[in-house]
Amino acid sequence: MRWSNLHTPTLRDAPADAEAASHKLLVRGGFIRQLHAGHYSLLPLGWRVFTKVEAIVREEMDAAGGQEFRLPAMHPASIWKKSGRWDVMGDEKFVVIDRKGAENVLGMTHEEIFATLAQEITSYKSLPQIWYQIQTKFRDEPRPKSGLLRVREFTMKDAYSFDLDEAGLDKNFDLLRDAYVRIFDRLDLPAMPVEASSGAMGGSGSTEFMVPSPAGEDDVVRCNSCDYAANVERSSSALPAVTDRDLPDLIKFPTPGVRTIAALEAVEGGAPSHQQIKTMVMVLDGTTTLALVRGDHQLNMQKLQDGTGATDVRPATPEEAEAALGAMPGSLGAVGVKGLRIVADPVLQGRAGLTTGANEDDWHYRGVNIERDVAVDEWMDLRDVSAGEACISCGAPLEIVRCIESGHIFKLGTMYAEAFGAHVMDPDGNQRPLVMGSYGIGIERNVAAIAETHYDDNGLIWPAAVAPFEAVITVVSLKDEASVAAADALYSELKAKRIDVLLDDRDARAGVKFADAELIGIPYRITIGPKALADGEVEFTVRADGETTRVGLDAIADQLVAALTG
Repeated sequence: MRWSNLHTPTLRDAPADAEAASHKLLVRGGFIRQLHAGHYSLLPLGWRVFTKVEAIVREEMDAAGGQEFRLPAMHPASIWKKSGRWDVMGDEKFVVIDRKGAENVLGMTHEEIFATLAQEITSYKSLPQIWYQIQTKFRDEPRPKSGLLRVREFTMKDAYSFDLDEAGLDKNFDLLRDAYVRIFDRLDLPAMPVEASSGAMGGSGSTEFMVPSPAGEDDVVRCNSCDYAANVERSSSALPAVTDRDLPDLIKFPTPGVRTIAALEAVEGGAPSHQQIKTMVMVLDGTTTLALVRGDHQLNMQKLQDGTGATDVRPATPEEAEAALGAMPGSLGAVGVKGLRIVADPVLQGRAGLTTGANEDDWHYRGVNIERDVAVDEWMDLRDVSAGEACISCGAPLEIVRCIESGHIFKLGTMYAEAFGAHVMDPDGNQRPLVMGSYGIGIERNVAAIAETHYDDNGLIWPAAVAPFEAVITVVSLKDEASVAAADALYSELKAKRIDVLLDDRDARAGVKFADAELIGIPYRITIGPKALADGEVEFTVRADGETTRVGLDAIADQLVAALTG
């Protein structure tokens, strides 16, 4: 490609609303343009990167035994209602009404459709199967932002494994987990596999692949002394033992104006935060539930949802809390409460001498004994892990890292197979539901993740495997016939060697050409100018570190090949 023919509308400044580095640079470099909120056009440079990322994903999926499909993007509402996810997905789904008045949904993911097709697998002898597609997905994201990182229309590689039993699922899950590791290695992304919540996908377990980045929207708890890593929604830590206060009797005491954990610490007769019970009034699928954590801990909503199996989880309004317990927030507790479901974090189990609200405005209890005074229905991990707490594996301090989710794999089990009648005959002649796994990678999201982790003050620094061009030949002066002739000859030679090369033949100042090449992130630049050419040489610049060396014109092609393959 000659730059004079390339549509690459670079910009001096990024959009005013762009915050993420990838958003700024992909717009400035002429890779993407926004059509409207959450919907982006890929321009030629962006499409070149996209197709290279897509090719790597496809190659590794094929190598793992995957078979590629192409499924519809619009689904009848009935199929999502049959799986139970019509209500689960709520306002996040795009609903389309056709001319006959029938409801349809634009595909957010394709578990239901693949499970329907899997009805045609009739015997265990056909298993295992790994099916995948690379298809457009739609999600009505309420707050699209950060360019390609949070959008409403995107391309996903979604894959599905089908097995006879859990052992088969485990084998395929590990197989595709390894494929993901290879994909991210080839994309030059430092993606770490972490334990994660399955959320609305359901199933017995999942793993996220997380790329550390300040532009991310997920927090990962990790240990730098061992391999422990988990999304905050699935993380655990070891806490030091706490000595209970010697308060054997339950005593009600006045706390006028006290509405917070901190205020209760300071009031006479109060307690340190770790000796308090924080009572959160929650509404789970329309039912009021009390969630109890230690006073110095925070309730993790996803843990509550996962632990209870609820679909819709929200805090109660102050009015709902008062109707349920007789007091406003700040004076609430679970002592003596009956008729409401009570779930509690295990760090409270067996504790005594605690302080909590008395369900009467401006009054609290001290001397609370959990086993004696609170009728806990279920114990479940509910708390957020904090940085500095001890790793459950090795005891070292944990850190919390902001990350971009670059991939997510799930053990779905039989829920979709049972919903859609995808059964096979086992060796004993019995009908059994297929055991499924689901494996997703967002293509544009990974384009953005690469951009987010490969840039400097001058622009993008694409890894060669996904760069829009592997090399650019920059002609310093078009007035120098020898330079133009040498550039044309080298351009033809590199193309013959199947190198993805861009020839900058624009009539512009050398400084402008250099700046544009750095902005769009081409890994290698070959500069041809009269001075070096007089000595039979060209300049060879590595974008990643800016190192420039002189190389003989007759040797530059081989040196570039060595750099790309080494």
